[in-house]
Amino acid sequence: MSGQISAHEVARRLGTEDEPFILDVRDPDEVRAWAIPGAVNIPIDQLPTRRDEIPHDEDVVVVCASGGRSARATEQLSRGGWHAYDLTGGMQAWADVYDTAELAVGGATIVQVRRRGKGCLSYVVGSGDEAFVVDPSADVGRYLELADTRGWRITRVFDTHLHADHLSGARDLVAATGATLHLNPADAFDFDYVPLSNGDRHRLPGGTDVAVMALHTPGHTMGSTMYLVGDRAVLSGDTLFVDGVGRPDLADRADEFAANLYRSLHDRVLTLPDDILVLPGHYGEQVVVRPHQLVGAPLGQLRATLPALSLSEPDFISWATERATPRPPNYVDIVLANRGRSDRPLPELRSLELGPNRCAAS
Repeated sequence: MSGQISAHEVARRLGTEDEPFILDVRDPDEVRAWAIPGAVNIPIDQLPTRRDEIPHDEDVVVVCASGGRSARATEQLSRGGWHAYDLTGGMQAWADVYDTAELAVGGATIVQVRRRGKGCLSYVVGSGDEAFVVDPSADVGRYLELADTRGWRITRVFDTHLHADHLSGARDLVAATGATLHLNPADAFDFDYVPLSNGDRHRLPGGTDVAVMALHTPGHTMGSTMYLVGDRAVLSGDTLFVDGVGRPDLADRADEFAANLYRSLHDRVLTLPDDILVLPGHYGEQVVVRPHQLVGAPLGQLRATLPALSLSEPDFISWATERATPRPPNYVDIVLANRGRSDRPLPELRSLELGPNRCAAS
């Protein structure tokens, strides 16, 4: 038995009892660079001799870069009796998969928008007839559609920092909605915006006591900023993840940035209540994403499970700087684009950001 399966259907089944076996038939170097979490790599030319590694009692989803190799492998497996399905469009299609999860905070709703192929998280916080968007991707139509279906007008747009591994859709979303763009001037931008200050509050309507409050947390970048949503949740950007902390080495000032990050974590983040929910800007390959369940964790849980949060400042600086990994692909071009120093429109730049996020130290 064989057929095709969409990347959206694969995402819907991951993290559930109906999760399929993901077989990646690309070359190992392709898989090391970027893969669906949990995928097993058997290059297509090794498939005839390694079929015993593939279960017969599970659906098998076969993936390659764009669909050519996986179609051939699916046919081979089908002839051998497996229930094999070709992932339509391959990893290129996986890059475009989004889903959502949400949380009620007072009279407001936080919608977590998950870009599954990239491990990027963005947020729409809405109440009454208005919404704020934090860290929008370049797929701005998704935020417009989400807001429209809920009767929200997008009135403010925020980025948590100058992104290095993916393109920001903030300016395009502002252009499409007339919203106000808010950024931290400690990161350098070459376009107009309203500068954020630590402690800024931006209240939503609807008779609720929910406000998005800016909290400056330098370390990952100089302008890294978190957003407190009432007393229930913190949108932590790339400062704190559920599986690590932000990497401090992207600006070639690792020791300085690691010291800043330590102070931000201990003076700003870890002073928050243990029950506040940390909603990060990314998640790593080891984080299980389940349908309709937020990627996040109470701060108290992270205190107990992330060893980096209990290190002394000297030990933290050594730990963080020693974990430097290769910078995101096309890092320079993406940063220039997000700073407003590229003349190319976003659609022409989209190929720069293919691949996983690489903004964490863990």
